[in-house]
Amino acid sequence: MLGSAKEIASAADIVLLSTWSRTPLLSLADTRQGQHLTSLGADEPGKRELAPDLLDSALVVVDDRQLVEAVGVLASTDIDTTLGDVLRGDHPGRVDAGACSVYAPVGMPWQDLALAWLAYERAERDGVGRRVDLLG
Repeated sequence: MLGSAKEIASAADIVLLSTWSRTPLLSLADTRQGQHLTSLGADEPGKRELAPDLLDSALVVVDDRQLVEAVGVLASTDIDTTLGDVLRGDHPGRVDAGACSVYAPVGMPWQDLALAWLAYERAERDGVGRRVDLLG
């Protein structure tokens, strides 16, 4: 069993953080090339799961740029693009398999579900990604 965010990041390709942390749990040194991190805890001022050096080096994708900036969780300089821009093809997303990516949504969860379904359908249509059996 893994006991910390750092141990999980050292073992996983995809890391999901969903905490109330006000101190970063992961920095750039804790991640590996090609990892994806989703930070669900970045939904109100003062909460910060990821360190500034990690955000500076990663492709940072948000659900709604204006909402993220209004909430004050991330600075506009932290944000590279929105998930909508990636899905529409207005932004290429992660173009280097070795790059780290971060998704930091602050909107309503049903919006995330709707966007995730579109991303799934596009990946399936384009033949990218791989199926993972989560039920074992």
